Amino acid sequence: MTIKSTLKSLGTIVVLVLMSGSGWYLWQTQKSEKLSDQLPESVVYGNGRIEATEYDIATKLPGRLVDVLVQEGDMVAKNQTLAVIDTDDLKAQLREAKAGLRVANESRKYALAIVEQYESQLTLAQTELRRSLQLLKQGSIPQETVDKKRTVATSAKATLKASNVKVIQSDAGIEAAQARIQRLQSNIADSTLKAPINARVLYRLAEPGEVLGSGGKVFSLLDLTDVYMSIYLPTSEAGKVTIGSEARIILDAIPQYTLPAKVTFVSAQAQFTPKSVETRDERDKLMFRVKVKLDPQLLKDHIEQVKTGVPGLAYVLLAPEKEWPALLQVRVPE
Repeated sequence: MTIKSTLKSLGTIVVLVLMSGSGWYLWQTQKSEKLSDQLPESVVYGNGRIEATEYDIATKLPGRLVDVLVQEGDMVAKNQTLAVIDTDDLKAQLREAKAGLRVANESRKYALAIVEQYESQLTLAQTELRRSLQLLKQGSIPQETVDKKRTVATSAKATLKASNVKVIQSDAGIEAAQARIQRLQSNIADSTLKAPINARVLYRLAEPGEVLGSGGKVFSLLDLTDVYMSIYLPTSEAGKVTIGSEARIILDAIPQYTLPAKVTFVSAQAQFTPKSVETRDERDKLMFRVKVKLDPQLLKDHIEQVKTGVPGLAYVLLAPEKEWPALLQVRVPE
């Protein structure tokens, strides 16, 4: 076979593929238009793609990744360990803090012993002062002796007050040491990255051995129980949509199923139609974003099959007293 004939054959194959793709797109478009022709005025629709709430798992403190335990696409459970950051330095600081706490406790014991000593001295000084006052009344001792005893008692009282301040300072030192220990223990615990929810790993962004700064992302997780589709509706339709309105979603990948959903968000501001969204009327330039969320229980029942990025159509019932047409009755996978 010559190069010319080979290129000609390849060109024919490309044309056939493009034609088949165009034919599929045309079939899908005609199918959607056919369904839209049968919709009552109480039902509006728009096209979009399935999305899910994302969680970024990031480091609280800078450090080196010791281990990364899950791969992209893995299902993870709440509180499951995803990655571990080196904590040798933190553990050394924790040992130091615990030693500081022991010193603070011993300092408090010493301060209490000093207080006890000065309390005894004050008691003795006050007793001697009382005796001196009695002897002064009897004329057995001079006034000068009494004044000296009074000065000793006053000095003992001041010394006792100062020693009590030392006890308070020791208590503050103990609290500071305990707080430092608690902070280090918290940092060590935070160095083990865990899943906050049941989720699927969307991206693995770091590998063992990498040194990450504070806030360095390690994973992106998808909450597969919070899955939704954003559609865009013109003013005439969006103004009639309310939060909590019933909705249906039909995905291109599984058109045989009609999935139950609800409206959870209606944009308060109009915006220009995104280029990625095909609208029914090219004259509608300003559109409102409407968020249609799939039934959480349905998602939990089929969580292994949930995919994001899948295109489809979302239908919204504007009048709650109206019934869904037969073509949009709920049909879910077994």
